[in-house]
Amino acid sequence: MFIQTEATPNPASLKFLPGREVLGKGTAEYRTSNEAVDSPLAERLFAVDGVGGVFLGGDFITVTKTDGEWQHLKPAILGTIMEHFMSGQPVMSAGAGEPDEHEGEFYDEADAEIVVTIKELLDTRVRPAVAQDGGDITFRGYQNGTVFLYMKGACAGCPSSTATLKHGIQNLLRHFVPEVEHVEQVAA
Repeated sequence: MFIQTEATPNPASLKFLPGREVLGKGTAEYRTSNEAVDSPLAERLFAVDGVGGVFLGGDFITVTKTDGEWQHLKPAILGTIMEHFMSGQPVMSAGAGEPDEHEGEFYDEADAEIVVTIKELLDTRVRPAVAQDGGDITFRGYQNGTVFLYMKGACAGCPSSTATLKHGIQNLLRHFVPEVEHVEQVAA
């Protein structure tokens, strides 16, 4: 098994590509080992000293470190990922439900058409690009011209996330949806 790694814009996160499906559809984010109970893979990764976050994507795993250097952490993480896939264990436990992408959304029903357009732009233009960097951005709400987004994986805590939101996503949404005035990041 050959696992590729890619740097992300976030120096605290590294993207691992195992060359096979990880989740296939959807994403899962774990910010603490206590949250990782529904993913045997995430649990194993948190057992590596220095791992502070695990993000599972369709065909990649983004690991965020708490401390230490990648040159020391990377071999242990690669070994853990390889060991997990070679064991035949599932990435997610059998009882784990699919995360609800729409959970916690808020917007006025009068803005439903605007929200549909915003979500389509996010899904077709923003999320694929952000996944290339080892993260994900999901819609959380729309209110008074402001779009609220939640950043996951390498995007969470990334030094360039503000620039991505303000100069990239905000400009894109403003161009296609004149009602959009601002884009803001929200916590989980």
